[in-house]
Amino acid sequence: MRTFFDSLINITTEMSWYLLLGFFVAGLLHVFVKKKYFNKYVSGNNTRSVVAATLLGIPLPLCSCGVIPTAVSLKRKGASDGATTAFLTATPQTGVDSIAATYSLLGGPFAFLRPLAALIIGVGSGVMVNIFGKHSKETLSDVNHDHVEDEEFAHLSFLGKMKAAFKYGFVDMLQDVGKWLLIGLVVAAAITALVPDSYFELLSQYPVLNLFVVLLFSIPMYLCATGSIPIALSLILKGLSPGAAFVLLMAGPATNMASIFVVSKVLGKRNTAIYLFSIIAGAIGIGFFIDTVLPARWFNLKEMLLPMAQCHETISWFNIIGTALLLGLIVYAFYAKFHKPNMDHLNNSIDMTKVYKIKGMNCNHCKMSVEKNLATLPGVIAVKVDLNQGEAYVEGEPDSVEVKKLIAELGFECV
Repeated sequence: MRTFFDSLINITTEMSWYLLLGFFVAGLLHVFVKKKYFNKYVSGNNTRSVVAATLLGIPLPLCSCGVIPTAVSLKRKGASDGATTAFLTATPQTGVDSIAATYSLLGGPFAFLRPLAALIIGVGSGVMVNIFGKHSKETLSDVNHDHVEDEEFAHLSFLGKMKAAFKYGFVDMLQDVGKWLLIGLVVAAAITALVPDSYFELLSQYPVLNLFVVLLFSIPMYLCATGSIPIALSLILKGLSPGAAFVLLMAGPATNMASIFVVSKVLGKRNTAIYLFSIIAGAIGIGFFIDTVLPARWFNLKEMLLPMAQCHETISWFNIIGTALLLGLIVYAFYAKFHKPNMDHLNNSIDMTKVYKIKGMNCNHCKMSVEKNLATLPGVIAVKVDLNQGEAYVEGEPDSVEVKKLIAELGFECV
């Protein structure tokens, strides 16, 4: 138990300030980068739109479920299936928060290769869909979601925008990734404490098998881009090859069974097969390149980080303060998440407020996407979504068929 807690404390303190910086930058991106610019660069059935969609997605801190409504919005605004696939592929693999945390625990080479790999895999998947995919002829209803999101912050002063950025970065994002971050830290500490040193070295003697074994466990699991980092670190310290750990970092966040099912509804089975093939081939190929071509000294984490994992270093007060701040923000975010939402702004008349049960919403980005899109429908006065209950409270008299259609277009199921 001593090893478990020592590892948990040291990994957390090492990541804390980098995570806080990443969440802060994520909040700034959310508030200050206007969504209408996305559409400007991703429309068109060509390689340019694929590259643009990939570059736009790499810094965004969206998980594999939260990226879906954003991708649907891009598609509704004219993005090709290739650009939409590229965005779906690249975005969950990275983010400003996960890149900063990767640098803190895994070092510069991993932090550089992660967004580079997302770029390569994202562009590859989009180009393949444009060439070999089945292109959808269905046009999604043109709801001006981007305009609504931009208008949300347009009237705010600079201080008001900074407040909104702090709320998104340190409340909304922590509600989404906080649980998975804590799970990742606990799993990493458990691996450090329970798995014998060099446990995976025998598997590393078979490079290709090593990569596919990790891939087999990565695809169906839900791993957020940030929560996967401490797990990868612990596995490397136990003898797993850097390339195999990289497969975990890329394939785990990009896929899980729930997101695969939703993507198949949005893009179709053939394009989903190309999407999965691109992630698998890209992660395996780059992982193999890391293990066989790149200098091993770049990834010698045992020499660099083993003292930290064994608690041989004194923790500075600076890192203690950062850890306390991070944990305090996570506690507050969880409290706000499970606190019953305020429905006072909705009409008290039962006839004016209808409740829709929605399946598939897993994060605040899903919640915000449903609220802002439903608010644009004719007849809607106000909308409030309870993420924990999976319910949307819609005040007004909109067409129920249109409400359910829009929810389905966003990648969710209305029951």
